[in-house]
Amino acid sequence: MNAPVPAATVLLVRDGPTGLQVFLIERHRDMGFAGGATAFPGGKVDAEDTSEVVRASAAGLSDLDPTQAALRVAAVREVFEESGVLLARPAGETELLSADRARRLADLHGEARRAGQVSLAELVVRERLELACELLVPFAHWITPEPLRRRFDTWFFLAPTPADQAARHDGSETVGSRWMSPREALAECEAGRRTMMFPTRLNLGKLARHERVAEALEAARRTPVVTVLPRIERREEGTRVCIPAEAGYDVVEAPVDELAR
Repeated sequence: MNAPVPAATVLLVRDGPTGLQVFLIERHRDMGFAGGATAFPGGKVDAEDTSEVVRASAAGLSDLDPTQAALRVAAVREVFEESGVLLARPAGETELLSADRARRLADLHGEARRAGQVSLAELVVRERLELACELLVPFAHWITPEPLRRRFDTWFFLAPTPADQAARHDGSETVGSRWMSPREALAECEAGRRTMMFPTRLNLGKLARHERVAEALEAARRTPVVTVLPRIERREEGTRVCIPAEAGYDVVEAPVDELAR
């Protein structure tokens, strides 16, 4: 049995003119996993995410076990690499990075980070940063079912976007991006204008229950996360994918081909 790879995904949210918006990226069609899909920024946990240097330079990790700490570091790193948004503050300060400094760091280090030429620990030390991991609120936990070859153990985090930082796609792994209301994104998927994986669609539906960022964050903080390991059931009427009702989604089962959409 192939073990799932730990991964972190972030729903960056902001209050738009007509309500809550979430940042969505379009993955390059040549990507080995979910090529061409609309998704949230995220990816697998790397060895550097377990660095003691990085952990010592991050807020909100002191009460977490090493796995949960590494997931949050990975979440901050992936958001920076895929959107240019850096959830961090100058060491010793309380305010998050200004838009100008975040943009300069993205321009200066972004390509080198993606190429593996600069580690996150080097970036944190060189720029004297503290990662704002305390902003990440657990939102969902999905594990790819066992019959599938590529499996991930993915934690989804909700995070408010710093007010004056601008999110953008990297032009490499991600070739498009857009701020959208969850309902708008789901409508485009239903109309065939976007491709989304099953967990992405269900988590957008869960997020769509809230009109404002503060409301969504408060609900996430008070709602225990229930792990979703989809179960495949073969029935006379067809094969279904089933998820636990206590996970709190709008559906508990769907045709199995929903996993590949």
